[in-house]
Amino acid sequence: MSFMKTLDIGASALSAERTHLNVISMNLANVNTTRTPEGGPYRRKTVLFQATPVETPFGKAMQSELERELRGVKAKSVLNDNRPFKMVYDPGHPDANNDGYVQMPDINVVEEMANMLTAMRTYEANVASITTAKSMFQKAMEIGR
Repeated sequence: MSFMKTLDIGASALSAERTHLNVISMNLANVNTTRTPEGGPYRRKTVLFQATPVETPFGKAMQSELERELRGVKAKSVLNDNRPFKMVYDPGHPDANNDGYVQMPDINVVEEMANMLTAMRTYEANVASITTAKSMFQKAMEIGR
C-alpha cells in the first residue's frame, strides 16, 4: 500500500466522521424543537455511510489489481429517522393539542452522547493512523539518507 493511499483512506474517514458529528450536534441542538419550517417537530437524523474507492489521478495510474480492493468511506446521505414523536403533556405550550399534549422529537440525549463519543473515538483513531503512517514515512526517509 502506498503512503498516499494510506492518507487518502484516513482522510475519507475523517470527512465522514465530521459529517456524523455535525448530524449528532444538530440532533442535540433540536431536542426540544416542536415547530420546523417543514411543519411539525424536528425529525432526528442519521448518517448512512458507504464504502468508496480511493482514487487519485496519479495513484490510479500506478495501482495494481491488489490495491484496487482498498476502500475508503464517505457519508452517502443524511436520513430522517422515522421514530414516532414523543407525546408530552404540557397544556401551556403553544403547540399543545386540544388534550394538552405536545409532539416532541424522539431524541434520546444519552444515545446521542454515546454516538458522539463513538464518532470522536473513530475520528481520533483515524488521526492516529495518519500520524503513524506519516511517522513511518519519515523514518523510511531517514534510512535513505
